[in-house]
Amino acid sequence: MTQTPEDLRYTEEHEWVQRIGPTRVRVGITDYAQSQLGDVVFVQLPETDKDVAVGDSIAEVESTKSVSDIYAPIAAKVVAVNEVLVQEPETLNTDPYSDGWLFELEVADAAGLDQTLDELLDAAGYQGVIGG
Repeated sequence: MTQTPEDLRYTEEHEWVQRIGPTRVRVGITDYAQSQLGDVVFVQLPETDKDVAVGDSIAEVESTKSVSDIYAPIAAKVVAVNEVLVQEPETLNTDPYSDGWLFELEVADAAGLDQTLDELLDAAGYQGVIGG
């Protein structure tokens, strides 16, 4: 059974989004996504200070099976990346919701972020996507 923490929001592309500040979120891939990928061997992270639009392909996760694009779940600026994954990409397999986060995004407006997060899937909605 894959984990789907209740306190996160999700995309249909198998990314999770966690609010970590009034205008800031942390993004990673779900437990379901890492289990489908298999052993992760390489992670390409986005550049910091880069503005991204919803749906932009901004990172890449490579496993022994395939290469998967990671898309921006919200329109924002990339403000941090998880450098640990460059040296230890397997962290995505062992801890996708904590140490395996990919990048952080920041928006200008907290109220706008509220609305954007409300439009993403909750845990139950994401379970519906993956058939859980």
